[in-house]
Amino acid sequence: MTETEPTHDEAHGGALGSRLNWLRAAVLGANDGIVSTAGLVVGVAGATESRSALLTAGLAGLLAGSMSMAAGEYVSVSTQRDSEMAALAVERRELRDQPEAELRELTDLLAARGLSHEVAREAAEQLTARDALRAHARVELGIDPDELTNPWHAAWASFVAFTVGALLPLLAIVLPPAGARLPVTVCCVLAALVLTGWSSARLGAAAPRRAIVRNVAGGALAMAVTYAAGSLLGAAGV
Repeated sequence: MTETEPTHDEAHGGALGSRLNWLRAAVLGANDGIVSTAGLVVGVAGATESRSALLTAGLAGLLAGSMSMAAGEYVSVSTQRDSEMAALAVERRELRDQPEAELRELTDLLAARGLSHEVAREAAEQLTARDALRAHARVELGIDPDELTNPWHAAWASFVAFTVGALLPLLAIVLPPAGARLPVTVCCVLAALVLTGWSSARLGAAAPRRAIVRNVAGGALAMAVTYAAGSLLGAAGV
């Protein structure tokens, strides 16, 4: 009989949650940077061929978008962290005031996961003796007290990701000669969206095709709509 070794390719527990948080901020930031800046500069390109106008619009969009993403992530993750800390404070108070009731609750939670009541009780007692707050935080709340979400990390990740993403369409629209700007920008943006879609799917252990199609379709639609709007405004002399 051959023995099988457990595989450890997949992430578990807090490591997966932490990686997904970083992935969410980075992918959303990069995609927003690519799509929003591409839509902006392509729309302006539909109205004018002025390189200075394209550069001004692109830089304004990059700065406004990166700051907005960073501020939004900071507020969102700060709210999540405040909620986690409040939940831990409640749990700490309950452990102090009702230790036996909390032990029964932990036992029931472990039993609900498939353990017999006797084994669940023994496990609950051992976990409580080692670190009661950590045990309840992980089993009852799904929180790791040592790895609370960090709003500054999320804000910086979004800021950097948006900036890097926005630089691609900005450079693609201002560097080539006038006649090649639009096709170069569209090709670069769609290629970048294929890459970000594939990367996000692979890092999240998901099938890449759906993520790629979503990214490319959304980016193509955004550029088509803004270019049409810019062309109409340019033709009207606005």
